[in-house]
Amino acid sequence: QVQLVESGGGLVQPGGSLRLSCATSKFTLDYYAISWFRQVSGKEREGISCIHSAAGSTYYADSVKERFTISRNNANNMVFLQMTNLKPDDPAVYYCAAAGGCTSHASGQDYWGKGTLVTVSS
Repeated sequence: QVQLVESGGGLVQPGGSLRLSCATSKFTLDYYAISWFRQVSGKEREGISCIHSAAGSTYYADSVKERFTISRNNANNMVFLQMTNLKPDDPAVYYCAAAGGCTSHASGQDYWGKGTLVTVSS
């Protein structure tokens, strides 16, 4: 059973930084690509970043490129999303998800975490 547990969400001021964590298992990191999605109420879930299981290749949506960084710690079975220069457009529930490969489509994910809320406000 693949389990994904997000943490690290919270309130941050515009321009601030936040690091999200996704706790999972060695099996998941070995065989699945891990993506971060975000969703605002009433809108579709948006794929924003992905890290491939084998090569560790990373992908970013244009909306977060050069501001967000995805990484993983294989020793602790964690995937992180370092978010910097947070903007008023970034507040959402952030989810990590697992799939056989990197895809920005929510329908292509096999497993989901329950999400963590990020709020950007002064």
